[in-house]
Amino acid sequence: MGFWKQAWMDFLEDESGMGVVEVILIIVVLIAMVIIFKDQITELVNNIWKSINENAKKIY
Repeated sequence: MGFWKQAWMDFLEDESGMGVVEVILIIVVLIAMVIIFKDQITELVNNIWKSINENAKKIY
């Protein structure tokens, strides 16, 4: 019985999975921000792409 109790206590005290939880939370926050600011991000990317194309036409 002592082995199982010690194994259970070791499992509860193990923090090796905390990094995974933190990464998942960061990904969730980033996805939420992309969803919230989707229109602004799309407009920004389109403006950058338009500027690149205009400047490329000046070179050629």
